Amino acid sequence: MEDLKSRTKRFTIDCWNLCSTLPKSREYNNLVSQLLKSSSSVGANWSASQRPKSDADFINKLKIVEEEADESCFWLEILIAISESGNLEAERLLKESSEILAITVASINTMKKRINKNKED
Repeated sequence: MEDLKSRTKRFTIDCWNLCSTLPKSREYNNLVSQLLKSSSSVGANWSASQRPKSDADFINKLKIVEEEADESCFWLEILIAISESGNLEAERLLKESSEILAITVASINTMKKRINKNKED
C-alpha cells in the first residue's frame, strides 16, 4: 500500500493536473483556485504532521488535513455537479479525497484514545 505522504502528494499533483484542463473563465478560475489551495494543503500538512513537536501538535496538523481534505471534497463535488457530461477524473479524486479524509479522522481518533489512555495510567 502506498504510504500517506506519497498518496497525499499524488493527490495534490493529480488535482493540479485536473485543474490545468478546466476552462479559463471567471467562474472556473475561482473553483480552480480553491481546489488548488485545499488539495495542496492536504499534502503539505500531512507531511508536516510526520514531524510533530508533541502529540497535540500532531493532532493539530492532522485537523488541518481533515479540514482541507473535506474542502477538496466540496470543490470536487461542485465540479462534478457543473460538468455537463460528468468528469471521471474529478470523481476519482473525490473518492481519493474521501479516503484520505477517513484515514485522517481515524488517525486523529487513535491518537486521542492513546493520549487519554496515557492520562489514565
